Amino acid sequence: MERWRKIQEQWGNAQPDDQPQALAVGGAHGPVVHAVNRVAHLSGVTTGARVVDMRALCPQLRVDYADCEGDRAALERLALWARRWCPWTAADDWTAEVVSGGHGLVLDTTGSDHLWRGETKMLTQMEADLSMLGFSSRLAVAPSWGAAWALARFGPVRAICHDLADLAPLPVVALRLDAETVLLLNRLGLRSIGSLADLPRLSLARRFSRAGPAQNPLIRLDQMTGHLPEPVSPPDMPPVFRADAKLAEPILDPTHHLPSLCAELCGRMAQAHQGARRLRLTVYRTDGEISRIEVACALPSREPAHLAFLFRDRLERINPGFGFDLISLEAPATEPLGLQQVDLAGGSEAGLEISHLVDRLTARFGRTTLAQLRPVASHIPERAEARGAPMIDAPGQTYPVSERPQRLLDHPEEVRVLYAMPEGPPAQFQWRRRGYRVTRYQGPERIAPEWWQDKSGTRLRDYFKVEDEEGHRFWLYREGLQGDGRGGAPRWFLHGIFA
Repeated sequence: MERWRKIQEQWGNAQPDDQPQALAVGGAHGPVVHAVNRVAHLSGVTTGARVVDMRALCPQLRVDYADCEGDRAALERLALWARRWCPWTAADDWTAEVVSGGHGLVLDTTGSDHLWRGETKMLTQMEADLSMLGFSSRLAVAPSWGAAWALARFGPVRAICHDLADLAPLPVVALRLDAETVLLLNRLGLRSIGSLADLPRLSLARRFSRAGPAQNPLIRLDQMTGHLPEPVSPPDMPPVFRADAKLAEPILDPTHHLPSLCAELCGRMAQAHQGARRLRLTVYRTDGEISRIEVACALPSREPAHLAFLFRDRLERINPGFGFDLISLEAPATEPLGLQQVDLAGGSEAGLEISHLVDRLTARFGRTTLAQLRPVASHIPERAEARGAPMIDAPGQTYPVSERPQRLLDHPEEVRVLYAMPEGPPAQFQWRRRGYRVTRYQGPERIAPEWWQDKSGTRLRDYFKVEDEEGHRFWLYREGLQGDGRGGAPRWFLHGIFA
């Protein structure tokens, strides 16, 4: 729910705080409530209930559909972000298997709590950092995954458990059981973990002998108490591509070792079908200091000669001090790069040569020297493009070239029309004190004003592609129509020139 509210605020669709809000997902008998805000919860709206029933209970309830895939992706990113507290973190998503509980994170903080001066201060820091991201949290520390899961959802806001006997008052749903198993246990009078643990295991084993992990309360109880191990399995970290050169004696210039380092690094990236977008060269000086430089590529690359060339004009920025005996070359940012096939004539790809040129110019003059235009959602020509990010940081993609001219004037320039054809372009016009006679034309292409941002009274445009007697091609437009009630006679402007 909090992620959905943040997205709505970014879109400018933020709902009032007193508006009951629910997110729904598809169910067997219609949409069911997936998440609610605080106002809806106080109004009696519960997760798992049908939306039609909850609307009868709370007529003011606003319902939107949940983005479950987006929530899972955001949770996985948050799990990687949480590695600032400990190295073993994983996303914990049980919403499809249990009655309640929702998304969460599981962290194996064994040996990490002392870095935060104790478990209490560690939980306080976690709560503060998550709050800065706009998320509320319920935190718990326990000897096992199952115990921490139960306390975080059914215990106090911040809980630290050292004695598993404290879990006895929690409801049986805290064992991460599915809805049918919880309903069966409640019908048997087993509503708490303590009452379930007091029963003879043999009778429960017979009843749930064929049940899976999500339906067997004995397996869940053993996982909570630690008798059945449940290790944290974090997602695999992206591979680290790195090549090192350990030197017998300190040196002052890494130039001679750079080609071999690039060749070794490119060989490792080739095995993983990856290409470097950013490279970092680090030298470890004998006095304990570190000096490093970075370069970037416009397209993924694993050509040793090209990558080594990018460092040529930057090696002088390294401060060698009294010398260094270890050189490290790594690729902190990579992208998938398969095998590339040259054309039938044996030549190289033209786009690759352009990317190499961009890399060399950027390495010499800086990242912000070259920039590319980025498309903007507008059909007005002068608004359809804007200066984007540096080309060295842009993703490896190209945009299709439209039928409009590659060169647009900074501002459309008004032309003097000597004679205009009815519903067509001017037969003759004068631009910059020079006359042009139109021999061929194509159009019109009508472009209406953008009413959501243009001023009232803005006139539409009719664009024409025209060609004069000498073969020059221009892009003209007529602003307004005769008798449209938005001004006097139509005016003509030249907006672009075709190559």
